[in-house]
Amino acid sequence: MATALGDFLRARRDAIGPETVGLPVGERRRAPGLRRSELAALAGISVEYLVRIEQGRDRNPSPPVVNALADALRLDAAERDHLRHLTKMTGGTCVGARAQAGRVVRPGVQRLLDAFEPGIAVVSNRLGDLLAYTRAFEAIARLAGLLDTSRPNLTRFVFTEWDQVADEQVFTLSCSPADDDAAALRAELSADAGDEFTRRLNQHQLPARGTLRLDLPTIGPTRWERETLELPPADAQQLTIFLAADRATEEAVGRILHAGGTTLRAVN
Repeated sequence: MATALGDFLRARRDAIGPETVGLPVGERRRAPGLRRSELAALAGISVEYLVRIEQGRDRNPSPPVVNALADALRLDAAERDHLRHLTKMTGGTCVGARAQAGRVVRPGVQRLLDAFEPGIAVVSNRLGDLLAYTRAFEAIARLAGLLDTSRPNLTRFVFTEWDQVADEQVFTLSCSPADDDAAALRAELSADAGDEFTRRLNQHQLPARGTLRLDLPTIGPTRWERETLELPPADAQQLTIFLAADRATEEAVGRILHAGGTTLRAVN
């Protein structure tokens, strides 16, 4: 049975060239990337053990094995953190705490969100459901049409409106433990978005998070920097803060927010 851990290891093995890890490239290869035997040798484990991990038959590799695989695959810091998360999720050490996508925002988190007023911030879960937000975020989101449905969901929305964010949202969804809500959303997006969704779901690569560019009605092009704070695992939620990345965005959005008595300042 395939697991997110096995899928990620296979994807990274296929993506790294042999020359990157000091192996010869002269011999003929049927596909780019590392063979299982090569990755196993670099990590100091047997091929049979690597096969068991990739196929989901060993769901709890030890930390030294995980670190050895990360070293062999030349993973960066973010990819290493992701690999450790997948190992815990697959091994069952944190599945119980994160099996359901949290929809109840704790009072302490709500107070933290309130403290960001008049900034632009939102609390969402790993399915992309928008659970709580500042008044400034509400003003921008309503303008964009993000709050037009009874249960606003960023993952569903980005496939038609914010293509740049789609990779990030699908990647977050792919890291979530399988439950009824996650399965229902995957089925819905598979039907509605088709190949665009399945392609993103199966690429198993951390998306680049650069400056976000959004074209908003009545405002025009805007540029944003984002900071995402992961809440405790039991919440299965995150707090995202949007910061105007340039003076033009600050001034354009400020005109909208000023009508509601809020102000916005650009990132230096």
